[in-house]
Amino acid sequence: MDKTNYNGDNLSEDEQQQLLFMMLVQQHQQIAMMGMGKLENPQTGSTERDLKSAKFAIDTLLMLEEFTEGNLPDQLKSYLTETLNNLRMNYADEKEKDSEEPGGQEE
Repeated sequence: MDKTNYNGDNLSEDEQQQLLFMMLVQQHQQIAMMGMGKLENPQTGSTERDLKSAKFAIDTLLMLEEFTEGNLPDQLKSYLTETLNNLRMNYADEKEKDSEEPGGQEE
C-alpha cells in the first residue's frame, strides 16, 4: 500500500491530518518565498517582491508554532521549525538588501 498518496487514500486518520498540516506549512512557505521574490508567482508567471506578504506568511507560521506547542509529533515539529528558520534567514537577507538600496525600506 502506498502510504504517501497525496489524495489521502490508504492513510490513517492521523496520517491524513499530518499530511494536511505539512501541506499548510508548505503553502505558507511558498507564499513567503514568492513575497521575497524567490519563487515565481504561478498566476502571473513572474517574480514579484512584497515583503509585507512574506512577513505575514512567516508570522502565520510562527502563530501556528505557538498554538501547537507540545501537541505535534517530533517529525512535524522539526519540519515546522526548519521551515521557519529557513524563511527567517531568507527574510533577513531580503530586509538587508532593502536597507542597502537607496530609498528602499519595504516592510
